[in-house]
Amino acid sequence: MYDRYQSPLSERYASREMQYIFSPEKKFRTWRKLWIALAETEKELGLPITQEQIDELKAHKDDINFDVAKEREKLVRHDVMSHVYAYGLQCPNAKGIIHLGATSCYVGDNTDIILMTEALKLVRKKLVNVMAELASFAEKYKDQPTLAFTHFQPAQPTTVGKRATLWLMELKLDLDDLDYVISSMKMLGSKGTTGTQASFLELFDGDHEKCRKADQMIAEKMGFTGCFPVSGQTYSRKVDSRVLSVLAGIAQSAHKFSNDIRLLQHLKEVEEPFEKNQIGSSAMAYKRNPMRSERIASLANYVMADMMNPMLVASTQWFERTLDDSANKRLSIPEGFLAVDGILDLYLNVVDGLVVYPKVIEKRLMSELPFMATENIMMDAVKAGGDRQELHERIRELSMEAGRNVKAEGKDNNLLELIAADPSFNLTLEELKKTMDPKKYVGRAPQQVEEFLDEVIRPVLEENKDLLGIKAEINV
Repeated sequence: MYDRYQSPLSERYASREMQYIFSPEKKFRTWRKLWIALAETEKELGLPITQEQIDELKAHKDDINFDVAKEREKLVRHDVMSHVYAYGLQCPNAKGIIHLGATSCYVGDNTDIILMTEALKLVRKKLVNVMAELASFAEKYKDQPTLAFTHFQPAQPTTVGKRATLWLMELKLDLDDLDYVISSMKMLGSKGTTGTQASFLELFDGDHEKCRKADQMIAEKMGFTGCFPVSGQTYSRKVDSRVLSVLAGIAQSAHKFSNDIRLLQHLKEVEEPFEKNQIGSSAMAYKRNPMRSERIASLANYVMADMMNPMLVASTQWFERTLDDSANKRLSIPEGFLAVDGILDLYLNVVDGLVVYPKVIEKRLMSELPFMATENIMMDAVKAGGDRQELHERIRELSMEAGRNVKAEGKDNNLLELIAADPSFNLTLEELKKTMDPKKYVGRAPQQVEEFLDEVIRPVLEENKDLLGIKAEINV
């Protein structure tokens, strides 16, 4: 097992559940379910197919003779016909009606739709759980003032919980997109070699209604509401683009979150989980690198780049179909899902174990707060009889002096002391310190957290409470 390439997505990042969805076993079992659905539908619509033949197909739907199919494919160079052959050996009475009237895309494309839909639902389950953890975090820290940043420069304070709602809002947008794509997923159905259903029209003796019914019946047997109304031999490859677009959207949101955590860990305000025996650096034993957040960013970059693959495939399909999509789809679709699966497990793990350091947060905020409090201080000085315009100019000069002390001299922020010593303001140091309550400067942040959770997030979590409670599966 060590003498050939193995995908890190399987070995290190994706869960077993997601890996199974795109496994050969799942794929070929789905092929056989589709062949059974086709045979049942054709029988129900009047073709001479017996129940004994269908029972024989069902008896062998799970015991796939992979070795036979693999050897056959070496000979005929066709994966679908190799599996038709292998299935037929197990079902000698039914082999003549396996794949009747169908083309390869009947099993290939319909299976792709089925697997992508199942994978999207797993992504949705994990996304909802991440949202639940973030909602708890936002609620817990909704009142914790912290220095906010614009351009990564100190700005008007916010709260730790309010910042978490920014991450959460982006995931809610992703969930909306995800729900739309899931709701719009349809099967290819039994469209034939160029999408005209000519072979099925021949089988059903020119009965157009039976051709239409065949599509709907197969879709319902496989758990879908219907099929795409028109197609070439394949479903439109734009479907793959839509699916990867949703995954790339989740990757964008996760990347933004991971960037913020990495910056906050640098500031020592927030820290991702760090296990007892974890090594942060091979050379610097004291380091606690944010490896989980870095891994999120790394996988997210891959998914966002992967978005180009289905776009290129969809845009270059010729007429009713070409086969230059095949190799690309085998890579880009599963790997996009495996990577996002790993991202969401990491995201859940990080949020679940985030460590917040209020004292560090408070220290940094208080070092900057005097600059942000100058407007309030100036208004208090005006109330005490000062001239607003003169005070504005004076406080600008004092702020610049305090800034020089901090930056050039490395001293603590002494703006309050400078203001108290200036007779223009007529305010004592004690009076000035009373203006330094951080909660006076966070605006509606705590209320915004509660309103957002109550009006937007909690209804979603209540609606999906049966999905909650999973724990992240982190391999390495």
